[in-house]
Amino acid sequence: MTTKAVPGEAEGMAAAALACASRGWHVFPLRRRDKQPALHSEARCPRAGLCVGGHRKWEDRATLDADRIRRCWKAGPFNVGIACGPSGLLVVDLDMPKPGETPPPQWAMPGVNEGADVLAVLADRHGAPFPLDTFTVTTRRGGTHLYFTAPPGTELRNTSGRHTTGLGWLIDTRACGGYVVAPGSYVDLPDGTGPYQVTNDAPPAELPQWLARLLTSAPLPAPLLSASSVAGTVADLPAYVQAALKGEAARVADAVTGGRNHALNKAAYNLGRLTGAGALDPETAATVLFEAAAVHFGPTRADVTPTEARATIRSALAAGARNPRTITRGNPA
Repeated sequence: MTTKAVPGEAEGMAAAALACASRGWHVFPLRRRDKQPALHSEARCPRAGLCVGGHRKWEDRATLDADRIRRCWKAGPFNVGIACGPSGLLVVDLDMPKPGETPPPQWAMPGVNEGADVLAVLADRHGAPFPLDTFTVTTRRGGTHLYFTAPPGTELRNTSGRHTTGLGWLIDTRACGGYVVAPGSYVDLPDGTGPYQVTNDAPPAELPQWLARLLTSAPLPAPLLSASSVAGTVADLPAYVQAALKGEAARVADAVTGGRNHALNKAAYNLGRLTGAGALDPETAATVLFEAAAVHFGPTRADVTPTEARATIRSALAAGARNPRTITRGNPA
């Protein structure tokens, strides 16, 4: 929904961005009252160099520089994005169910109605307290962002509660390759309207060890091992093909709003080159990619539909197969 800017809105958003930067969190502009990265054409702030000109540029352009931040937000009342990877953050996103949404069978238990309930169950299973004492933000739909410092020496990636490798129903995490909407932002979208507000201004705590273990032991997507439609098993494939499957599946699952179709297209093209070389069965590649893309399936304009995913996978696999990789025995890279 497009609304007229109110006096002081740009200044308020600049102050929110500067507050994040003062904590050591790298920021970049999002579209006004939206969650997607702002583009050069929208922001008209080329001197600041923070607005994106293509997919995934937001992470490279995120900054702590106060002068660049002031110049950029002087151009408009943009929302604020925090690039989690450069900021050394892992954010646990505890969501609320959408209207009519019910828990999947594994989480259909008394008292489990939202993401916070699922995290409470996980904490109890691991004999740990609910991780309350950390920087906390309430999101526009009544959910919660718990900010943690990422463990040193470990590159954690994004996870989704809709994916078999996620923590659980309605729990997403954002780390390297991911971003969150910063406190002080206001989002007005069809699936929910409201502010992002700090509810616990404590410094981000270290990521609890039990959560770190869960996030670093995630297996490959289930279809790699169990889908009956897949010819053979991943375990029978060469190590470099297994690594390619895992890497491209992660690329797709980690993709953020605005770059999801691009990531799926690139991943399918790369695996298509392996199918063209005869190193990978096309059906296996398509199944793995579709499962990874499924974490983004949903009803809003920012989501991906199964039909769109299948079409992208089919065309990009075919394009990659027309340009097969040259594989030398004993040196497949």
